[in-house]
Amino acid sequence: MIKIFKTNDDKKLSKLSISEAVSGSWFSLISPNEEEIKQVSLVLGLDEDFLLNSLDLDERSRIETADGNVLIITNLPIMTDDGCFDTLPLGIIYTPTSIITVCSKDNNILSSFNETTSYFFDTRNKTEFMLKILFRSVKFYLKYLDIINRTTENIENELQKATNNKALFQLMEIQKTLVYFSTALKDNDIVLQKIMRMTKPTALNYLKTTEEDIDLLEDVIIDTRQAIEMVDMHRMILEAMMEGFASIINNNLNLVMKFLAAITIIMSIPTMIGGLWGMNVIVPYGNNPYGFMIVVTLSIILSIAVVVFFRKKGMF
Repeated sequence: MIKIFKTNDDKKLSKLSISEAVSGSWFSLISPNEEEIKQVSLVLGLDEDFLLNSLDLDERSRIETADGNVLIITNLPIMTDDGCFDTLPLGIIYTPTSIITVCSKDNNILSSFNETTSYFFDTRNKTEFMLKILFRSVKFYLKYLDIINRTTENIENELQKATNNKALFQLMEIQKTLVYFSTALKDNDIVLQKIMRMTKPTALNYLKTTEEDIDLLEDVIIDTRQAIEMVDMHRMILEAMMEGFASIINNNLNLVMKFLAAITIIMSIPTMIGGLWGMNVIVPYGNNPYGFMIVVTLSIILSIAVVVFFRKKGMF
C-alpha cells in the first residue's frame, strides 16, 4: 500500500497521487507489493534494494548511502495482537526531494503522523520529519517499558500464591521482549551516533540540518540511552525474580503438601478408632447403651488434640 502526503503552507496534510507527488512529499509504504516497489523506484530514481531491505523482518538497524540518498533502518517497538511486544524494522529513505518510509506492517508510530497531528510535523523539512519519527519511536519504547513494568509488578503479586508455571511463562515472555528491546535500542543508538556524525561540517553533506534539528537529535539520543538503561534495569530485576520464582513455587507446594499430610493424619484417627471398635470380637463398651457416643467422643477429642499439636508445630 502506498500513501503520499505533503504539508501545505497552512500546515495541513494533503494526500496526493503518485503522479501528483512533488518535492517535499512523504511516501509511506506499508507492506508494498512488487509492483508498488517498482513504481516508487522509477518515480524517485531509487535502487529497489533500498526499498526491499526494510521489508526483511530480521534486518538490523544501520545506515547506507548511495547517489545522494540515505537509507536509515531503525527498529520500532510494536504490540502484537496477543498483547505481547516485538520489534519491527522501519526504513527511512532520505532523498534530495522527498522522504520515504517503508515498513512491512502498519504500526502506531507511523499512524500517529496523520491529518490530525499535522501541526506537529512538516514533510517539507525532511531532516526534522525523520528525527520526529525516530523521537516518536523511542517514546513508544518508553511507553511499552512502563506497561512491562506494571505487568511485572502484577505477576510479582501473584508469586505469593503461585503453585504452577503460568507466571513463569509470563516472565519468560517478558524476558524475551526485553532482549529484543535491548538489541534494537543499542543498534538504534549506533545509528543515531552515525547520524550525528553526518551532521558535522566535515562530513558529506547528505543531511541538511539546523541547530533545532541537532537539538532534536540530541534529545532522541538521550531518550534512547534512557530506554537502554531502563531495559537493563528491568532485565536485572526480572532475572532476580525468576531466580526466586522457583523457590517460591516449591515453598508454596511444600506448604500445600504439608497441609494435606496433616489433614490425612487427622482424618485417619476416627477411621482407625472406628475400625478397632468395628471388629467382630468383644470390645470395651460393646454392650453399653452409650458405647457409640463414647467412641465418637473419643475420636473427636483425639482429633482436636492432634489439630492443636499440629498448629503449635506450624502445620496449619
